[in-house]
Amino acid sequence: MPIAPSVTPHNDLFLRACRREPVERTPVWMMRQAGRYLPEYRAVRAKVDFLTMCRTPELASEVSIQPVDLIGVDACIIFSDILVVPEAMGMKLVVEEGKGGPRFPDPIRSRSDIDRLAVPDPQKELRYVLDAVRLTRRELRERVPLIGFAGSPWTLATYMVEGAGSKSFRAVKELIYARPKDAHALLEKISRAVSAYLSAKIEAGAQAIQIFDTWGGMLPPEEFKEFSLRYITLTLQQVRRNGVPAIVFCKDCGHSLEEIAGCGADVVSLDAGIDIGKAREMVGSFVALQGNLDPGMLYAPPERIRAGVVRVLEKFGNGSGHIFNLGHGILPDVLPDHARALVQAVQEESRRFHR
Repeated sequence: MPIAPSVTPHNDLFLRACRREPVERTPVWMMRQAGRYLPEYRAVRAKVDFLTMCRTPELASEVSIQPVDLIGVDACIIFSDILVVPEAMGMKLVVEEGKGGPRFPDPIRSRSDIDRLAVPDPQKELRYVLDAVRLTRRELRERVPLIGFAGSPWTLATYMVEGAGSKSFRAVKELIYARPKDAHALLEKISRAVSAYLSAKIEAGAQAIQIFDTWGGMLPPEEFKEFSLRYITLTLQQVRRNGVPAIVFCKDCGHSLEEIAGCGADVVSLDAGIDIGKAREMVGSFVALQGNLDPGMLYAPPERIRAGVVRVLEKFGNGSGHIFNLGHGILPDVLPDHARALVQAVQEESRRFHR
């Protein structure tokens, strides 16, 4: 049986900040915190391939909890991959060791390809992720909250149409500009799949959710609203949240910050290109903000990292509604001691902003 999301963790700073409630200090976690920068993660990864890690609840749980134990973050995010959803919808997912990132050998090219896609039952096709959520929640023993996540419909569609990462995004741009009805049909179907997946993660015990829109920023503002933000909003409307806070991260989408803040999320996560102080002035009375130190700052010595942390804290200013994070995922060659220095700096320096 899942543990109810409403059970309060011993350290609930992250959840209180999501709700813009008073906190003693700013909570901190890092996107991609369960990953290659940790030797302990690499030791697990050396034994099995990436997809096996994702599909084995015990391994996914182990690496999810590592940053809590080793780095001291205030929230745990379940280890998985956004592309497990398209795979569950019927697409073949391939990850070849040492040959780039994941790819779909048979990308979507026609309306019939879209029509063949299924809206999966997460309790069946994605049960291994839900089992990982349940196991991780138990193993955390309510030390910190657990976050479940998914890719945005637009970001998933981009991979499904391109077949892999892309520089030009030719295929997906041809889809939205030449066959917009087909694009909307695809995005609507993905939205239903993502909302069911996130709802199932909440039911399994996730205490917060985050939607990653990695590729929204490659669209012009109007197309971003039509093909990305519209379906993030639809997804959140369909998720059975039961009071669980939702975070939305749209990379390189500062042009639409006010619109993103109105999509139904409790928290807007900012990339490093946005001034968090100005963002607070614009939308801070409506949503909490997450971010937004440049991930590259973690290559600096600890004293420089601390200075960067202080600058972000000062820009946000006094009061609640801030979750410290990076402006994107932690880079794989960052030293663990530098990640710990970031967390320690936030935990020590932020207290004076909450008196």
